Amino acid sequence: MEHENIQQKSTHGGARPGAGRKPGSLTAKTRAIAEKCAEMGSTPLEVMVEAYLKLKEEGNLLEAAKIAKDAAPYMHPRLSNIELSGDADAPLEIKFGWMK
Repeated sequence: MEHENIQQKSTHGGARPGAGRKPGSLTAKTRAIAEKCAEMGSTPLEVMVEAYLKLKEEGNLLEAAKIAKDAAPYMHPRLSNIELSGDADAPLEIKFGWMK
């Protein structure tokens, strides 16, 4: 008995209908957890900031710096590296939306 391959082969990857994480799936769950923490009193970030401030006030800068390092990604966006390339004879033009 001969078996036919019923799977479709994709040509070169790319987007497929129904593939990937559903929109808002993780965001909704994360938001619900954050709201529950806020209802209970302090959020984990607030506790980290309170501990940081207390240690800093006490002069324990080494321990305060450790907490600050852990809290920083939640308070300050990471800067990304940008590599520019182009024609050496043509000047690079940078436009910002807020500059008119």
